[in-house]
Amino acid sequence: MVHSSDNPAARGPLAGVKVVELAGIGPVPFAGMVLADLGAEVVRVDRPDPGPIAAINTFDPTTRGKSAIVVDLKQASGVEVVLRLAGRSDILIEGHRPGVVERLGLGPEECLARNPALIYGRMTGWGQSGPLAATAGHDINYLAISGSLSAIGPADRPLPPLNLVADYGGGAMLLLVGILAALTNARSSGEGQVVDAAMVDGSALLASVFRGLLASGTWVEGREANLLDGGAPFYRTYRTLDDGFMAVGALEPQFFAALLKGLGLESDDIGDQYDRSKWDSMAARFETEFASRNRAEWVDRFSGTDACVSPVLTFSESLGDSHMTARRTFLDVDGISQPAPAPRFSRTPAADPAAARPSNPDWLLAQTNRILAGLGYSEAEVGMLRQKRAVR
Repeated sequence: MVHSSDNPAARGPLAGVKVVELAGIGPVPFAGMVLADLGAEVVRVDRPDPGPIAAINTFDPTTRGKSAIVVDLKQASGVEVVLRLAGRSDILIEGHRPGVVERLGLGPEECLARNPALIYGRMTGWGQSGPLAATAGHDINYLAISGSLSAIGPADRPLPPLNLVADYGGGAMLLLVGILAALTNARSSGEGQVVDAAMVDGSALLASVFRGLLASGTWVEGREANLLDGGAPFYRTYRTLDDGFMAVGALEPQFFAALLKGLGLESDDIGDQYDRSKWDSMAARFETEFASRNRAEWVDRFSGTDACVSPVLTFSESLGDSHMTARRTFLDVDGISQPAPAPRFSRTPAADPAAARPSNPDWLLAQTNRILAGLGYSEAEVGMLRQKRAVR
């Protein structure tokens, strides 16, 4: 592991950036993790009652690399702690429904009054405005309304792609782009601003190319009817003899030719790659061939080729993959395998991540004391905060 004290340049490109994260679930803690991975100093403000999701998640990698403090935001003295944090930070991120943090006294108006250069990142499902803004929802709902879910899954029904597309792709990543863009502007202008990131917006944005294809007449609405949705026999998965799966992505003619060669098929027997009238028979032939061998045999047969054929690995299997191992895509952090920070930087590489937040109360006590001292609280004031249970 690279330690920042040994090599200051190895802290990551965001070294020196200070972030306040108001604890929640989904994209906000993930965004905070990415910022911490890239070198930012992230303070996570937890609630006294973490909620049922936190209670069942005994290991949460999104807490890695962050310091933490438990604050009761229903108390004015607790709110003041967070306002002081915002006053000394570059970024604040929160993921509550519209109006919630305003009622607590921690909205953009209050925080920017303390720190006019603050970037206030807001992450919601529906956005800060619109008829659905105040209603509940989850990844599947935002993906459904944006139109993207309609194109994902088998022909008979849409299938939610985990919560990767709206929560993390259209949510956290869009939030990160927004706050880093705003931070760049603030560095030159001295003025902060509010970033309104909505998962429904982000999941719509991610589908831009497909909407373009639809407009051009090269995409049809529905599922398993197009090049990239499982409709094309050369862009889908196939079951193997041992009930494994192989992923095929042979879109271009040269890759398709390599696919046929690996399967032991002749192009004259298969027909033109892009002739949709041949796709059903082509798929049936591919299914028969892939079902005739075990997954490992197909891996060996396609190894070193440009057929764009890969085994579908489980989460556990991917840890031992030779390519993943060579790139150190997964790291062992205190005995737990987890993805390494990404992307990678040539001049300011990120350090290997610290362990996820421990459950040791002594750790939280030390973190709280350090954070409050850094905010100018005296020992007596810290004692009063604890007596009121404004902090833990």
